[in-house]
Amino acid sequence: MAILDDRRDAFTDGNAIAGPLAEIFAVDVTAAESRCAGCGRTGPVAALRVYGRAPGFVARCPGCDHIVLRLVRGPGTVWLDMRGTIALAVPVDG
Repeated sequence: MAILDDRRDAFTDGNAIAGPLAEIFAVDVTAAESRCAGCGRTGPVAALRVYGRAPGFVARCPGCDHIVLRLVRGPGTVWLDMRGTIALAVPVDG
């Protein structure tokens, strides 16, 4: 149980992935609304709990702790796994 508590204390908010996401999207994805595939919770990507100690970033739902997004950067490539997201609503001008 202590491991789970340590992990919960080690996260930052979704703004931690703003830079890596900006490399592959032309808009600020942290302002987008995501819907969790685990519990259906909707909220801004910036509100996700982001863990960055692994080779990349893991973003979890603050409601149910389900993995919503994974982002890993390798040489010349960025992998984005969004299978934990039902939908992503990105605000645009106009």
